[in-house]
Amino acid sequence: MCFGVRDAITLAMEHANAGPLTILGDLVHNPTVLNALSAKGIAVTQDVTGVQTPAVMITAHGTSARNLARTRALGLTVIEATCPLVHVAHRAVAALVRDGYHVVIVGQRDHVEVRGLTGDLDRFDVVLDERDVLALEEQPRIGVAAQTTQPVEKVRRIVDLIRRRFPRSDVRFLDTVCKPTKERQSAAIEMASQADVVIVVGGRASNNTRELVRTCAQYCARVHHVETYSDVRPGWIEDANVVGLTAGTSTPDDVIDAVEARLREFACVDQRSVV
Repeated sequence: MCFGVRDAITLAMEHANAGPLTILGDLVHNPTVLNALSAKGIAVTQDVTGVQTPAVMITAHGTSARNLARTRALGLTVIEATCPLVHVAHRAVAALVRDGYHVVIVGQRDHVEVRGLTGDLDRFDVVLDERDVLALEEQPRIGVAAQTTQPVEKVRRIVDLIRRRFPRSDVRFLDTVCKPTKERQSAAIEMASQADVVIVVGGRASNNTRELVRTCAQYCARVHHVETYSDVRPGWIEDANVVGLTAGTSTPDDVIDAVEARLREFACVDQRSVV
């Protein structure tokens, strides 16, 4: 679990001990974590108008300054759990705007982090593939940043497409993909290249977990995405000599440990290796 997610969870638990708390949206995209928060009496709502507690928490994915102002205007105490690396992305976008660039975000248009990155902009574009790049209009200056959990090679490929599509434009790229995502993607490639089967642990709604699944699938033909140990099936590792295990950045250690234990339980008879 990356430090931004761990800190956000710790902050939520601390404030829940002090008094009633509502989280605005999913703090992280992991059902195990969300169930633990619910057990502490923490409410979750997707709309600020549904908040019925004096304090509200902004998720690790961040939000726009405009949305923060609207929330505070309702008289609510706002607790920021935004990941510091998401704050870095916000500052990068602000710098592009300040320098006169038309902002293009590489990411998922409806993702909460992307909505936060673009929420203070009057004009912007969001792209995720070549089709989106082809739909862009030419601008004298194009500033590109990325959702922090996008694969960096994919982002660089899209930046290259933008430069080739608009050779007369000044295209400036600020790399906002976070370090934990880069390290995890790199490690996943190395692992998947050695494995006969790969198990990726994380929430179904977690973007970085889904990206790990896609990355591993490029190097290993048998990849399975699970949320908990109960999703693991013994048939998945039949005829496998090496089983790879990785997880998204919002997956708790105990969930990963339980999946590893289940894999070793299934694998011990045939002495397979789990890496």
